[in-house]
Amino acid sequence: MKNCEKFMHRAIELARLGMGQGAGGPFGAVVVKDGEIVGEGWNRVLATADPTAHGEVAAIRDACAKLGTFSLEGCEIHTTGQPCPMCLGAIQWARIEKIYYGFRIEDAAEIGFDDTEFYRQMLLPAAERRIPSEESCRDEALVLARDYLLLPERRRY
Repeated sequence: MKNCEKFMHRAIELARLGMGQGAGGPFGAVVVKDGEIVGEGWNRVLATADPTAHGEVAAIRDACAKLGTFSLEGCEIHTTGQPCPMCLGAIQWARIEKIYYGFRIEDAAEIGFDDTEFYRQMLLPAAERRIPSEESCRDEALVLARDYLLLPERRRY
């Protein structure tokens, strides 16, 4: 068995565990560094009443806590389903270098997890999206942003 298969099997095992507990959908993930699992997670949306408690996010949080860092450079993630836009963003912010996934977005849609509308909405101009957005108190917010640049102990991330 290839390493990637071993890691995907662990992600599937975690997803089954969560599903069996009624924690959430069939989504499990592991973060791997240098051939070792450094973070694990499964979907806990229902268990925690938290719409952000996806398997990938949980695995990223676990890996960061264990490694004591916000950067997972040099890591890969193995996840049972192709990441949704939120998880894809989290993977990018964590600087994970490779994604392995089991089932596709289309497969997830067939079982009730349809991310295609989220992807479509993100491509629309802000004024045309289902959830409108607009600027508010930009001048005050810019002062905050500039104050951040002046922090002597500021760390880039």
